[in-house]
Amino acid sequence: MSKHIGSNFDDFLEEEGVLAEAEAIAVKRVLAFQLEELMKAQKLNKTQLAKRMKTSRSALERLLDPDNPSVTLLTLERAARALGKNIKIEIAA
Repeated sequence: MSKHIGSNFDDFLEEEGVLAEAEAIAVKRVLAFQLEELMKAQKLNKTQLAKRMKTSRSALERLLDPDNPSVTLLTLERAARALGKNIKIEIAA
């Protein structure tokens, strides 16, 4: 009988040692999606948002790339503010 029967997927990922990485990728994908949706709602293209953020378009491209988990809090904060939003980060149980 499999030791994984009855367990959840998070338990499996944790046993494999990839839970934190999988969660980070999931969070990044959600953030990229939210930013893209805000850009659409405000009819902004990437060049316009990058200008508002006072950053390069390539830095914005990295932020919007759902498969690139590297993002700084400063870049995320700049994007949120440029879109008229705030970020809220918390450590949850």
